[in-house]
Amino acid sequence: MAQSKSTHVMLFAKAPVAGRVKTRLIPAIGAEAAATLHQQLVERALRRLVDADVGHVELCCGADSTHPFFMACQQQFGISLTQQREGNLGERMRGAFDRALESSPAALIVGADCPAITVADVRTAAAQLENHDAALIPADDGGYVLIGVRKTHENMFDHIDWGTATVLAAQRKRFRSIGWQWFEGVTRWDVDRPEDLARLSELVPPIDFKF
Repeated sequence: MAQSKSTHVMLFAKAPVAGRVKTRLIPAIGAEAAATLHQQLVERALRRLVDADVGHVELCCGADSTHPFFMACQQQFGISLTQQREGNLGERMRGAFDRALESSPAALIVGADCPAITVADVRTAAAQLENHDAALIPADDGGYVLIGVRKTHENMFDHIDWGTATVLAAQRKRFRSIGWQWFEGVTRWDVDRPEDLARLSELVPPIDFKF
């Protein structure tokens, strides 16, 4: 399938503020190390999205889009910065999709905590949106690390208990209920729990993280 280059790609990320990111890792590695790791994950994800070259890349910032780390990312990767809207994750993603689809035929949202996502994953998801209403890359914890759409629906994120192991199943149910056809890519893993840290050395290239 030919690679699409007209897909708006958005990375959702918080600023790497100690004590406010990767909180489930803090008991194992401490708040400062968790924030440093979060920063590395954001940078790695942005590199993948830029290298995928499927369209414009945007960093959708949580809380403060003027944080020095975000400004540095804008300079380093040549991306744009926006601030996430208020609301739960579904409301924020719906708002981002609505805005992106005003000027692009398709859009992707990627989470910042999946170092296993590949350039090929992003390109495949973008290409599949030419023939599907949506695309997902599942996570092995029951969520997903990428979602793409070529349109939105007012009920697309209803009744999803964000942050739980039921997210993927609930999203599939939502898609079925609104009559959408969707593509699912290879299941990937993200970094949320202390047991995920050992996987960092398995990456190509690895994340050289010391704690």
